[in-house]
Amino acid sequence: MIVKLKPTDGKEIKKGEWTFNWQNELKDKTKQVYKLTTLSNPSIIHGLISLTDKGDHIFIDLIESAKFNKGKNKLYRGVAGNLVAFVCKRAFELNYEGVVSFIAKTQLVSHYEQTLGAKLFGGNRMFIDTNEAVILTTKYFKDFKL
Repeated sequence: MIVKLKPTDGKEIKKGEWTFNWQNELKDKTKQVYKLTTLSNPSIIHGLISLTDKGDHIFIDLIESAKFNKGKNKLYRGVAGNLVAFVCKRAFELNYEGVVSFIAKTQLVSHYEQTLGAKLFGGNRMFIDTNEAVILTTKYFKDFKL
């Protein structure tokens, strides 16, 4: 389940459990922050994503899986993929043809190319275009229709 957080929901995000400063993301009025939880336990956050509506596409500012969803012994696989698919879905809903962009860490560029179908635009800026957005969105949202 993916739910939009309000600026006052910062108490849910415990500082020591996350690498990024999510409080800053929540305070920034230009950004929207969403959490990924399970239906069975909506109080445990599995991943977070911050995005900005650019008027013709959505830019992912930050994305992070919970510590227990990282590494070899992660609890759930696909947390980041699920969140990115959600953003693609939002980009379709906003009539942006599913287009999403983000800036990747250098060491993750090839990973994003392989797992998300993202393309390098310039420097470390990457984007997901309509075809890949359809693939991602239908993978994670079975009832999604264009």
